[in-house]
Amino acid sequence: MSFDSLGLSADILRAVSEQGYSEPTPVQKQAIPLILQGRDLLAGAQTGTGKTAGFTLPLLHLLSQRPGHSARKPRALILTPTRELAAQIGDNVRAYGRHLPLKSAVIFGGVKINPQIEKLRRGVDILIATPGRLLDHVGQKTLDLSAVEILVLDEADRMLDMGFIHDIKKVLALLPRKRQNLLFSATYNATIRKLADGLLDNPAQVEVARRNTTAERVTQRVHPVDKARKRELLAWLIGDGDWQQVLVFTRTKHGANRLAEQLGKDGISAAAIHGNKSQGARTKALAGFKQGQIRVLVATDIAARGLDIDQLPHVVNYELPNVPEDYVHRIGRTGRAGREGEAISLVCVDEHKLLRDIEKLLKKPIDAQIIEGYEPDPSIPAEPIQMGRGARNGGQRHGRGGGQQRARGQGRPAGNGAGRGRGRAGRGRGRGGNGRGHRAA
Repeated sequence: MSFDSLGLSADILRAVSEQGYSEPTPVQKQAIPLILQGRDLLAGAQTGTGKTAGFTLPLLHLLSQRPGHSARKPRALILTPTRELAAQIGDNVRAYGRHLPLKSAVIFGGVKINPQIEKLRRGVDILIATPGRLLDHVGQKTLDLSAVEILVLDEADRMLDMGFIHDIKKVLALLPRKRQNLLFSATYNATIRKLADGLLDNPAQVEVARRNTTAERVTQRVHPVDKARKRELLAWLIGDGDWQQVLVFTRTKHGANRLAEQLGKDGISAAAIHGNKSQGARTKALAGFKQGQIRVLVATDIAARGLDIDQLPHVVNYELPNVPEDYVHRIGRTGRAGREGEAISLVCVDEHKLLRDIEKLLKKPIDAQIIEGYEPDPSIPAEPIQMGRGARNGGQRHGRGGGQQRARGQGRPAGNGAGRGRGRAGRGRGRGGNGRGHRAA
């Protein structure tokens, strides 16, 4: 199947071709015809599946075929959880709508509001926004949402995780009751279902990735290591494997800053991105990473959401996430668009319960290999994981992650963790040859 068969206008097909695409992805094949029919849609699609074009292309087609409001009020509203994702979607709208007489704008916090006000004043057809800044504009009466025909909630699961549910409800109250609603979410849970039931009218449903599953092209591996030696092991892995581009996840903003600084002292160019960084600093760090000037990008879960990095070969969980589903989102940054990827997790004794929760979600164990010279000290007891002030919901998920229980020494059972890894690692961890001997079978 080609894009030509989906019912899109010639101007949009021309723009798609100019972007180098000829065949739609599975989510695009399923979603585009349904959206063009005017149906509400509930779509389960993980990052890297082409979901952004899946709603952007039909949205552009529908708006271009209908007469617009004379005051040029927003006719389509796309809500996203993060600044980076909003900017990425804005780029897509501009690229695919380049031959159409439609205007778009991206608004999010962390930057000056006056240029956004001026752009809204000139008139906008498609508005891409984060909830907080959107409500700021509504409060200042610089935005009128009474003409919205299509609403898109992208990465709805993440928006709920980040505590945006009340903001979303406020936005919904400002929109016309008669509109088309499109909800995209990487994972489904009871809260998402409840939101969908209240928002969508007889929706079509599309699911192109199995629920809460990881990318099949991503090789996953755990390296057991003491917490105090994680940074040393990470630096060794980067140098030994000659990794030129690696995205590293930490649990807190402070941890991201500290790790980026330590890697810099090790001679490895690194930068951190998180919610406390200014938008200019985040944009600069991401650009340097994409251009190869920065070798390691250290990120928190929220800051990394929506990052669009082509051909990212390596993801490292420097610290495991407190919520198992976040592991799926993290490693979904690699192994995209049919390419191979590698996801490494550095796991200390404190994190054994988190690892078991992740493996339970995946319904399979993750291969564990101990690196020679970095064997964990079995005498070190497990300690509660420090969530930090930046943890979601003020650390309300602490119990779910098992933090307090880990303090009582509920480590990973023998044979299912470090012991299992020793058996595999013993088959050849030498550091000679091609520089990857420690992973040889």
